[in-house]
Amino acid sequence: MSDYVDVLGADGINDGEMREVNAGGKAVVVAKAGGEYYAFGGRCPHMGARLVEGTLDGTIITCPRHGSQFDLRDGSVVRWTNWPGVVASVGRLIKSPTQLPRFRVKVEGGRVLVEV
Repeated sequence: MSDYVDVLGADGINDGEMREVNAGGKAVVVAKAGGEYYAFGGRCPHMGARLVEGTLDGTIITCPRHGSQFDLRDGSVVRWTNWPGVVASVGRLIKSPTQLPRFRVKVEGGRVLVEV
């Protein structure tokens, strides 16, 4: 059975911003884009970089380490790395593209809640 955990006030994050929070012992990043809240794993599934240190452009987050990009709406891989040609191909052989883990989010009473 999963539970929702209160992680921050809805007014504690502006559109286009991200915050790393603790949700039931898990490092989770909460982002707000286009008025919607998203919650996802705090580490990049490519090489483990802290995603809160990356950049957010709409619903696309870019990892600060290798430029991997993910769509927050569904966790899909937009770009696995920003490496050129054959280097990127070799990188995909070493570690296959993996979706960004996501968590359900709801807002109640002015608080952002994440399902863990």
